[in-house]
Amino acid sequence: MTTLSRRSFNLILGGLAAIASLGMAPAAFAAEDLSKVVLRVGDQTGATRAKLEAAGLLKDVPYQIEWSVYAAAVNLHEALKADAVDLGQAADSPTVSAIAGGSKIKVVANFSNGGLGSSLIIPEGSPIKTIEDLKGKTISPTTRGSVAHYLTLGVLKKAGLTQDDVKLAFLTPADASAAFQAGSIDAWGTWGIYLARSIGTLKATVLIEGTGINTGNFVFSATDSALADPGKVAAIADFTARVERGYDWTRTNKDAFVDFYAGFAKQDKETVEYIYPIEAAYQREPIDDDFAASLQTVFDTWKEAGVLTGDLKLADYVYRDLPTN
Repeated sequence: MTTLSRRSFNLILGGLAAIASLGMAPAAFAAEDLSKVVLRVGDQTGATRAKLEAAGLLKDVPYQIEWSVYAAAVNLHEALKADAVDLGQAADSPTVSAIAGGSKIKVVANFSNGGLGSSLIIPEGSPIKTIEDLKGKTISPTTRGSVAHYLTLGVLKKAGLTQDDVKLAFLTPADASAAFQAGSIDAWGTWGIYLARSIGTLKATVLIEGTGINTGNFVFSATDSALADPGKVAAIADFTARVERGYDWTRTNKDAFVDFYAGFAKQDKETVEYIYPIEAAYQREPIDDDFAASLQTVFDTWKEAGVLTGDLKLADYVYRDLPTN
C-alpha cells in the first residue's frame, strides 16, 4: 500500500472537494485509490439512497457503497457502535445519546432545517386541542433518546408539564404507528416518512412542530475507525457533497421531488406537498464552535431530563477536517 504524506493527502482531499463542487466524479483520484474503497453507509428507511438515485447522483460514484437500511436512529447508531457501518445520518439528539452511550464516533457534517420535520401528532377527531391538554394522556415519543423524545420533552416543558404529568410509551416506529392507528396512544412524536404516512393515510393532525424546540440538525456521524482510513475519509467527503447536492436538487426540482417522494412514501402528492418545505429547508451548516455548543446544549437537556448522566465534552466528538465545497 502506498503511504501518503500529510501534505499530499491534504492536497488530494482539496482537489477532491473542488471536483465534487463541480458535480464531477474525482476520476484521477478514483483510478488508484477510491476504486478500492468500500464505504458502508447506514440509511434510515432507505430515504437517502432513494433520493440520491432519483436525483441522478449515484451514477458516477468512484467507490463502492455498501448500503444498510434501518428503521430509526437508535438502530442506525447501534450499527455504528458495533462498527457494522462507517457512516450514518440521524438527528443530533439521538447522536448525542449514542456518544454518551460509548459509541466511538464523531460528527463530520451537519444539515439543518431550523427544527422542521419532527412533529407531535394527534389522531383525527382527537379532543386534544392544545399542548396543555396533554396532561394525563399517553404519548409515544417513539424510541428513547430519539429526536421525537427530545421534542416531547420540549413540548411538555413549553406547556408547563413534566414527564410525571403524562405517560410516555417508548415504541419502535412501526409499533408506535400501529398503536396510534388503534387509538392506544393519544399523541405520537414522529418524523419523516412516518409523519408523511400518518398525515396521508391516517389523517392525523399536527399538534405542534419542532421549530423552536428542536435544532433541526440532521448530522452525519462516522466511526473512529473509518476516520483513521484516508481512503474512507475521501469517500465520506465525496458522499456528503452528493447529499448536499441532493438537497439542492430538492429545492430546485419541486415537481420531481414530489413525484419521487410520493412513490417512495406511497402517499398522494397532496400529502407530499406538506412534507416538501421540510426537505427543501435543509442547508449544510459549518462544523464549528457554535455547532459543538449546540450539541452540548442537547446533552445538557437530556441530562436535565434524567435521560443521560455524567459529564461529556461534545466538542471532542466533532470532526472539523472534512473537506467541503
